[in-house]
Amino acid sequence: MNKHNTKISKENVPFIGVAGIVIKNGKVLLCRRKGNHGGGTWAPPGGRLEYGEEFEDAVKRELEEEVGIKVKGLRFASVTNNIFRKEGRHSITLFFTCRIKSGTPRIMEPDKCEAIGWFEWKRLPKPLFVPVQRLLEQGFRP
Repeated sequence: MNKHNTKISKENVPFIGVAGIVIKNGKVLLCRRKGNHGGGTWAPPGGRLEYGEEFEDAVKRELEEEVGIKVKGLRFASVTNNIFRKEGRHSITLFFTCRIKSGTPRIMEPDKCEAIGWFEWKRLPKPLFVPVQRLLEQGFRP
């Protein structure tokens, strides 16, 4: 049991996500999510950390899988604690900044992403995925 009188199980342990804030010409790459978790919201490409995986390797893998690019210059940027009460989900997202090493961003997983684009940090599209909202609340700027 935890302090919320909830029995701890695999289902109610927060999952760890990673996201790559790809920077090019003063803009960041965002994807409009598709599906039941954050569908219709904008976020940097990313996904779940797999068991035994290093954070940076997870970011590289996710960006290649989601938008078809290889990245370089990864730097830890921030971490957010994200509670999705309506969905009964909880995640921790590790954000890394990076640059494109090779490839051109394109939608590689159309079941997870319906649009991609480059945006100025001061003019991000709405609505934003909860972890990105938390990042802005921290005052983060790439």
